[in-house]
Amino acid sequence: MGFSSSKTILPASGGPLTDMLRGLRLDGVDYGRCELGEPWAVLFPAQQAARFHFIGRLGCWLFSPSGEWLNLKAGDAVLLPSGAEHVLASAPGVHAEPIESYSVEPLQDNVFNVSNGGHGAKTLLFCGSMHFNLGGSHPLLGMMPDMMRAGELMAGEPGIPHLLEAMASEVTMNRPGSGGMLARLADVLAASIIRSWVENSGSDTTGWIAAIRDRDIGRVLAAIHMQPDRNWTVEALAREMGASRSAFAERFAAIVGETPARYVSRVRMHQARLWLMDERMRISVVAARLGYDSEASFSRAFKRIVGIAPSHLRTVNGNSEQH
Repeated sequence: MGFSSSKTILPASGGPLTDMLRGLRLDGVDYGRCELGEPWAVLFPAQQAARFHFIGRLGCWLFSPSGEWLNLKAGDAVLLPSGAEHVLASAPGVHAEPIESYSVEPLQDNVFNVSNGGHGAKTLLFCGSMHFNLGGSHPLLGMMPDMMRAGELMAGEPGIPHLLEAMASEVTMNRPGSGGMLARLADVLAASIIRSWVENSGSDTTGWIAAIRDRDIGRVLAAIHMQPDRNWTVEALAREMGASRSAFAERFAAIVGETPARYVSRVRMHQARLWLMDERMRISVVAARLGYDSEASFSRAFKRIVGIAPSHLRTVNGNSEQH
């Protein structure tokens, strides 16, 4: 399917969580309006982009990344943040064909019509591939489960049922312009699913989720992520929280699970990776923006934290030196 660029900012709910989620966008999204006659089964191979599915009519089965069959009803929505391999099928046991083997025709912009030519009862789906701008190294994405179901999060996100109803109306009526409407609704629904998961997942007292929920530490984390190129010393971070250096460092490590310096370094290198990959900045420019005295010292720090040299990252992504 084709590719187009779009940007969607997650809905905001106030506080540090709002500031953190405000930076999470969906960049570049492909969509497919799928009308599949029984029997059918579609294999969605693993990919870096997230996968999104909305069930518009009849319902179907999903063979999840964990290896179990789940029954999805009409009106259900599923988000697979890591893009793990899975299967959607009219029934368990139907031989699955890769999505590429189905008939795909342009519908409008970056929305495509997918069909299999089957003559049985037709299931109606709306599927999408979503690229998160944060990249896989962001702590939020690294903590997400392989699969999230909108229905399981309804109690924590009152807006989700309304979004599901709106999508059901658009996908079944197939009115002019419905593809674009569905694309935007899918963006918002996926964002709402993620926000609801962050706000309501578990009750752990430590870790990133607990930290961003904490009023004081959450404010510090938001400040770091909003200004990753700032020279964040422990003293400066303690001032953000309004605490002494020692009290701040002890509380930060207890909740987040690592020292403030280590966390700042990881966030800075995550930002460097985005600048190198998405904005195609030269390594020397990135090093200077992050306050390193030389490209060599930045490269050493980058490799220590990310695991590969920045020059290798640019090579494997086909980026040429620019700017």
